[in-house]
Amino acid sequence: MMTEMIVPPTTIELLSRGMECLIETMGVVEAEYFIAAVRRERFDYTKWQREYFDKMDLKTFVNNAKSHAQSMEK
Repeated sequence: MMTEMIVPPTTIELLSRGMECLIETMGVVEAEYFIAAVRRERFDYTKWQREYFDKMDLKTFVNNAKSHAQSMEK
């Protein structure tokens, strides 16, 4: 049985895709404000997402995930 190796994206690929997502969703100006806030506040994403998702009940999480997946199919 052969196992396929998953290769993570390079840093520049990851940053480029992240910026594209931010700009597409927020626009250029708000994306820049977001980045400035993250840098200024020394934002800890791991801590934030744990706190954010710990407050969310499972049903809400699943419904949000389904909605997002369906929106990505369009």
